[in-house]
Amino acid sequence: MTQTMEPQYNPQVIEPEIQQRWEEQQTFKVKEDFSKEKFYCLSMFPYPSGRLHMGHVRNYTIGDVISRYQRMLGKNVLQPIGWDAFGLPAENAAVENNIAPATWTYANIDHMRAQFKRLGFAYDWSREFATCKPDYYRWEQWLFIKLYQKGLVYRKNAIVNWDPVDQTVLANEQVVNGRGWRSGALIERREIPQWFIKITAYADELLDGLDKLEHWPEQVRTMQRNWIGRSEGLEIHFDVVNDDTPIEIFTTRPDTLMGSTYLCIAPQHPLAQRAAQASPDIQQFITACQHVQTAEAALATLEKQGIYSGFEAIHPLSGEKLPIWIANFVLMEYGTGAVMAVPAHDQRDYEFAQAYQLPIKQVITPTGNAACDLAHAAFTEQGILQNSGDFDGMDFATAFDAVETALQRLGKGKRQTHYRLRDWGVSRQRYWGAPIPIIYCDACGTVPVPEDALPIVLPEDVSFEGKGSPLRNITEFYHTQCPQCGKDAHRETDTFDTFVESSWYYARFACKNLDKAMLDDRVKYWTPVDQYVGGIEHAVMHLLYARLFHRLMRDEGLLNSDEPFSRLLTQGMVLRDGAKMSKSKGNTVDPDALIAKFGVDTVRLFAIFAAPPDQSLEWSDSGVEGCYRFLKRVWAFAYDHHDELKNFSADVRHNSNPSIDWNDVPRSLTSIRREMNELLKQARYDYQRQQFNTVVSGCMKLLNLLYKLIEINEPGYEPAHQLIMHKCFSIILRLLSPIAPFMTQYLWQELGFGELIVDAHWPKVATDALRTDQIELVVQINGKLRSRITVPANADQTSIETAALTDKKIQQHLQHKECHKIIVVPNKLVNLVVQ
Repeated sequence: MTQTMEPQYNPQVIEPEIQQRWEEQQTFKVKEDFSKEKFYCLSMFPYPSGRLHMGHVRNYTIGDVISRYQRMLGKNVLQPIGWDAFGLPAENAAVENNIAPATWTYANIDHMRAQFKRLGFAYDWSREFATCKPDYYRWEQWLFIKLYQKGLVYRKNAIVNWDPVDQTVLANEQVVNGRGWRSGALIERREIPQWFIKITAYADELLDGLDKLEHWPEQVRTMQRNWIGRSEGLEIHFDVVNDDTPIEIFTTRPDTLMGSTYLCIAPQHPLAQRAAQASPDIQQFITACQHVQTAEAALATLEKQGIYSGFEAIHPLSGEKLPIWIANFVLMEYGTGAVMAVPAHDQRDYEFAQAYQLPIKQVITPTGNAACDLAHAAFTEQGILQNSGDFDGMDFATAFDAVETALQRLGKGKRQTHYRLRDWGVSRQRYWGAPIPIIYCDACGTVPVPEDALPIVLPEDVSFEGKGSPLRNITEFYHTQCPQCGKDAHRETDTFDTFVESSWYYARFACKNLDKAMLDDRVKYWTPVDQYVGGIEHAVMHLLYARLFHRLMRDEGLLNSDEPFSRLLTQGMVLRDGAKMSKSKGNTVDPDALIAKFGVDTVRLFAIFAAPPDQSLEWSDSGVEGCYRFLKRVWAFAYDHHDELKNFSADVRHNSNPSIDWNDVPRSLTSIRREMNELLKQARYDYQRQQFNTVVSGCMKLLNLLYKLIEINEPGYEPAHQLIMHKCFSIILRLLSPIAPFMTQYLWQELGFGELIVDAHWPKVATDALRTDQIELVVQINGKLRSRITVPANADQTSIETAALTDKKIQQHLQHKECHKIIVVPNKLVNLVVQ
């Protein structure tokens, strides 16, 4: 048979040819098929930043390995790709490069698409879309209007981080040391109108649903539980001296109520505003608080400052007068904008009281051996009440109920469930985003855009300078007519938070070209996503919002399931010298340069082999080179045994596969067959538990088995020898195929195994090969390995001891020595204790 393989592995030649074939044949295009079990695998779609980095390569390779493996199991596999295309980086690039954000975005998509295709990802490219296209975002505009009509969308004033130079709202992470990350301007806290989606209406369902997500990492579920933050407590009313409006607070520790020595209110609280009218000092303090960040993390490290308001509250049970302080760490948008301060039993309250010489009253005493030294810190644990009148001696649970009863009797409090979760503010004072479909009319007020007028298209050909949104200055966009009365009106110029686009994209992949509705019944076939892959940094924002949107679409009749993602894999980071790769640190690795040198398969193989998917990967140049050497060894074996393997493949196709009685085959061959099937069985287990790095290790062991096999010469048993070689190499190719798809596809076809390896059936374990009537035992002398013996699997201890003592190597070591004791560890070893 003519040899057509090149002797040297040259991925730069074979990889583009195979990729072109996949594209021409639309190998990975998929449609609904009810005769097969479906499998929807999705990696979090990328932001088109311009170039892929190694984090991208690892993340999308993991998803691709899962997809290809599931297809080999015979499932109908969907793996789509798209672009999370709106966002702030495009605006920044527009300013830096003096181009429109759309131009920058589309150029990046074109470049990254080519990179993705070069990496061989098994995507259904017919489903590709970018979220910045009107045919996509028109449907989130449609859903927004539906939610508005249901009362699940509303507009209210909210406090934001305002950059007075760039004239825009900044996210908390864009505020650095109190200043705008780009302008350097001192940030102000400003109250402006914002649109909100009522995620709190789904708080209980989102929280309870976490218990059903058994295949999500526990860390992610815990983070979402904490973010939603359901807590049971009491709402307590404190009357204010010389004021008709009481202050409401919520506490989960009503057992500490008798230890409250002051109250704190937010600078924006109505009582604080009234106090400022009578005091320039208070007004100055409130003005200074406008530069405080709104992020909880920033507040946690903030120096706690306050000023006495001049008002006093009346303790609802003791009648004692408590000073009301205005504090910079209390936010009006969280809870009621007021807190009950118990400095003896809350560390923040303790530090504030120390700073302003406010009284500290202990009302909880420890149980057991817990330490309590109020001279140095607050005692924050639960305990037994003291200095609390009728409640003295009660534990937490008893006191909770008793305080509730007392307050209810006085009309001063009631039990309530509170949530840390706040409604989702979806307004962004930015240009490059989906327009919010709202019109403002002087006569009719706030009017949603009629459905037949959607989409509201974002103008893309704009002059963008980065200071505020240009939409207000685009006459044809901004000015319009009221759809109700026909009078002059104007559009909303805020755009959607980009998390809106990424909250439902997985569903749109099921019916990308649909132009009559947001979704159709195809989405009910494909969803929920069976496997979702992405970083843990998205645990409480994207993943929570996607879970919300799934329920919103379900309640609109578009979906028939409760959760978007059945299984979640959060991959680890790519590190170099112990630090995350980043341009600022100068420790990045260019995937294109690696591919040019080693080929795609080597880069993919290293990304999989270097660490389990959910753990961080430490970059290693030598590790990449090792993966390249392994692939060259696979190629070399195929080249050296090309004719033998290909001829056997032809025989198999012509049904002349030899029938072999393995009971008559020498142990030298059956032992290799057994180990081959053991490694195959382990690989299937490793694929199922997504430990792909150990699959690669198994393939390396299988290749070593093959090299061991070719050294065995058993005259008369050539058919068994050839069958084992052919089977073992076909197993290697199929196990490696999801990870290194190019070389395995080439060899699969070149050696006559079949056409598309991705459609090859997953190899089956020959269970008869795993059965053995003999076992191998290690023989030690005084704990040191001296020999190995083979004994019947059912051998008794006497037979094992005899076999060990009569072994030639052992007899050499035992000359002139006496064996005092023999220890047999079943199925493992024999240890001879010798003096």
